[in-house]
Amino acid sequence: MQTAIKRSAVYVYEAPVRLWHWVNALTITVLAITGYFIANPLPTMPGEASDHFLMGYMRFAHFAAAYIFTVGFIGRIYWAFVGNEHAKELFRLPFYRLSFWKELLHEVRWYAFIEKEPKKYVGHNPLAHLTMVAIITVGGIAMVLTGFSLYAEQTGLGSWQDQLFGWLIPLVGQSQDVRLWHHWGMWIIVAFVIIHVYVAIREDIVSRQSLISTMISGWRMFKDDRP
Repeated sequence: MQTAIKRSAVYVYEAPVRLWHWVNALTITVLAITGYFIANPLPTMPGEASDHFLMGYMRFAHFAAAYIFTVGFIGRIYWAFVGNEHAKELFRLPFYRLSFWKELLHEVRWYAFIEKEPKKYVGHNPLAHLTMVAIITVGGIAMVLTGFSLYAEQTGLGSWQDQLFGWLIPLVGQSQDVRLWHHWGMWIIVAFVIIHVYVAIREDIVSRQSLISTMISGWRMFKDDRP
């Protein structure tokens, strides 16, 4: 007779956080695909050039997704103030706690298949927490700044995009430098997404708590009642 495993659940991610997560995933996908083709346009199209507006559609999709990403990011900052404790994790890193770095090292060893058993966390584990802050928060801000500064070149001097973001290009050097930073940022985020999906599936299978279903329902399910 198989012994039943006691399960417990904690409500972690509120609906606005979950909605932002999935909208963010969609916008990043659109931004990455269209951004790649903007940087590496198709060499040719059949027929007359006047019959096609493919790159125009790609640029429109890129700009539209960028606006959605930015508005969503601003909304996520707002929810960090009014949401629960876990909504603040994306903008608050407890780097001053020694226990944080010890648990982070444990997670590194766990992902490297050195530790035999993972620990239990209600929110993000320390390694995921650090990565999310570095890539999503800091990286997201960098992509918004560089992206809108390049966009300001098209909207022209005096536009609100130019007034808010136009200062970045002369600060960095020239627009091509900003474009390179923006392009490299895209590849960093793409690499993060690949690793993130792998880790999410892996942790859902072998860790002691749910992961993918948590970002759908909001509830963190624990597979055992041990500490």
